[in-house]
Amino acid sequence: MKINDSEFEGRVVMVTGAAGGIGQAMAEAFCARGATVVLTDRSEAVHETAGKLGPRHRAFVMDVCDEAGIAATVRAAEETLGRIDALVNNAGIGILAPAESLTSEVWDRHMDVNLKGAFLVARAVAAGMLVRGYGRIVNIASQAAIIGIEGHVAYCASKAGLLGMTRCMALEWAPRGVTVNAISPTVVETDLALVGWAGEKGERARAAIPTRRFAQPWEIAAAACFLAGEGAAMINGENMLVDGGYTVI
Repeated sequence: MKINDSEFEGRVVMVTGAAGGIGQAMAEAFCARGATVVLTDRSEAVHETAGKLGPRHRAFVMDVCDEAGIAATVRAAEETLGRIDALVNNAGIGILAPAESLTSEVWDRHMDVNLKGAFLVARAVAAGMLVRGYGRIVNIASQAAIIGIEGHVAYCASKAGLLGMTRCMALEWAPRGVTVNAISPTVVETDLALVGWAGEKGERARAAIPTRRFAQPWEIAAAACFLAGEGAAMINGENMLVDGGYTVI
């Protein structure tokens, strides 16, 4: 795949959950296209990930449930780099259990990380974007936001809420130069995801997807780069399904 290595030259892009998996792929993709990347994650490993990208990039240990920590991180990034032009809200969790046995604590954790956390980060970053009159926000949802998946009750609910949040922000902020969109992937082949989709379960899931495979992290990263780029300036409030056609069946 040919990459325009200057598309994001001079732009600053923040990626949450960037220490590994899809978030790391996104950080690498924006870096390859010329962006300066602000990588955040709860894990200290985010520093190593940023270090591999090069000295101009910045890493912060940040919990998306910590409102004060988010504010401090955004302030530090803007003071150091001048601004944040694009945000990819990628941090999330998925703990599976049947609805009848899912605990209230696990339910609340999903809402705190996948929904409230995304809101807190978007609100903090959007403050500067709205003043400057420019910004791109991409929220990573899931195909689970629009279909039911057995054992995913809290995950499905949190991601469906994320789509509602995306649409409201898109309506409110686009008149002031900030577009907000979402990406809903199918299962993505990361080390963590493949633990839950191994063996016969994974084979059945792949067979149900028209492309007969799971997505690769770089494919989700490419979608995020598109929505954060100038070519998508007229796309707002959209949910881009990257699921090989699974949800059209």
